[in-house]
Amino acid sequence: MFDQPHALALPAKPYQFAEWKIATVNIDYHIEIEQHYYSVPYELKGEKLQVRLSANTIEALRKGQRVATHLRSLVPHRHTTLKEHMPKAHQQFLDWTPSRILRWAQQLGPNTEKLVTHILENKPHPQQGFRSCLGIFRLGKQYSKERLEAACAYALSIHGFFYKSVESILKHGLDQKNTLTLPSPEEPLPLAHPNIRGKEYYQ
Repeated sequence: MFDQPHALALPAKPYQFAEWKIATVNIDYHIEIEQHYYSVPYELKGEKLQVRLSANTIEALRKGQRVATHLRSLVPHRHTTLKEHMPKAHQQFLDWTPSRILRWAQQLGPNTEKLVTHILENKPHPQQGFRSCLGIFRLGKQYSKERLEAACAYALSIHGFFYKSVESILKHGLDQKNTLTLPSPEEPLPLAHPNIRGKEYYQ
C-alpha cells in the first residue's frame, strides 16, 4: 500500500513488439519489406533507411526522423503507395490504371497491345510505363494506326521494347521495308537507332 501513491500510471496503449531493419530505397521510391513494397518520398532514392516493423504498421525513418508510415500488408509482390511520395510526373497518372492503357492499345492493334503489355509488366511500378505508352499512342496519330502496328511488330521482333525504338523505326521507315520477314540467322538484324544511317547514306 505504501508504493501505490507513488506508482506511475499505466501506459495508455499496451506494449507492441517491433523489429528493426535497414532497407535501401529503390529507383521506384519503394522499399522492400518481406516481399511487399512500400513507398517513401521519391527524393530519398538510393538512401538507406531504418524501418520499424510492428504487428500493424511499417515506419521508415531517416536519421531518426520518420519519413513514411504505412499499414502493414501481408500480400507479397504488391505495392503500397502514397500519392505525396510520388514525383509530379507520376501523380498525374495516379487515377489511371493499366487496364485503361491496355484498352487504348487494343484499339490500335494486337502488336501495339503486346508491346504496351510488355512495357507495363516490366516496370517496378505501372505508372512508370504510362508515359512511354502514351508516347507510342501519339506516334499512331503522327504516322497512322497501320504504320504504328507494323512498327510495334518490328520492335517486338528485335526486342526493342521502348518508345524510342518505335519512334526510330517509324522515322527511318523500317516498318515499310518488308521488315516483318526477318533476315536469315546469318544476317544481323538491322538496328533501329538514329545514329546508324545505313550503307545507302554514303552512296
